[in-house]
Amino acid sequence: MNLEQSYQSRNKQSLRTLLVKSLSLFSTVRLYNVGLIAVAQLLASVFIIAPELPVKSLLLDYKLWLLILASASAIASGYIINNFYDREKDLINRPQKTFLENQVSRSTLWSVYFTLNAIAFLLGSIVSWRAGTFFAFYIFAMWLYSHKLKRILFLGNLMAALLSISPFFVLFMYYRNFLPVILIHGSFLFLILGMRELIKDLENLRGDLAQNYHTIPVVLGIKASKTFYTFLTFIAIIPASILITTYNVGDMKYYFAMVAGALLVCLPLLWSSKRKREYLLIHFILKVIIGVGVFSILLIDLPAIINRLKDFI
Repeated sequence: MNLEQSYQSRNKQSLRTLLVKSLSLFSTVRLYNVGLIAVAQLLASVFIIAPELPVKSLLLDYKLWLLILASASAIASGYIINNFYDREKDLINRPQKTFLENQVSRSTLWSVYFTLNAIAFLLGSIVSWRAGTFFAFYIFAMWLYSHKLKRILFLGNLMAALLSISPFFVLFMYYRNFLPVILIHGSFLFLILGMRELIKDLENLRGDLAQNYHTIPVVLGIKASKTFYTFLTFIAIIPASILITTYNVGDMKYYFAMVAGALLVCLPLLWSSKRKREYLLIHFILKVIIGVGVFSILLIDLPAIINRLKDFI
């Protein structure tokens, strides 16, 4: 009886360890973010980048799915390498989350990192040599950013925003579509991501100071950071206004109007913020803006989308 209880106890312990390590790995690769970007790539392909193509032909195009899977693998590997270099800083800024992510050994993380990079490169190469080259450069850029560039004033924020929107560029290459409306959508997203990176720097000021990161709050101060964020807010409203007034974005115009209002509302909150939890609220609002923006793509021409889906079914 004791042997049986001991065996069951070991099984429970093994299962618990496996669960903790799985949660740790999922947290490290930011599975939620990776999934959201994959959905955004799919919706953008169907309704923005290649709207003239039938939904059925798009969804049955295995190359599109390979590009999405390659992007997911490359992004996940980027989170791993970023966590690896930020581990000491994150112990100061977010100790509980970092403790969970440290449940997976470094050797395991390195194995997963190289495996994901290999998958991204191979899947991209199956689509075309251009896509394979893109992912090779993207993987290198993610490593260079994590290792070196993120510590450099302004360049770190710029690279973080560029790397966040780069997975959509491979879709532009694949469909050979570089219409101005797509570039304006991209510039709007780029500015929102840049604002999000700046808020993250304000959140992580203690850890950045301790680890000698040359971020905007560390080098120029909190007031200058808030001024720059305010400047980005008004700049971000420009592409949103252009999309509403110049291009036919359907009911998505309400999304852009809502975002403009939300960004302006955040400014008084930002200037009154003095503690990390207040910056976290602004960060949360920006994440909601990005998340809602993914699904608001469906509002560009909802009746046409319904008809196209009926044709597909």
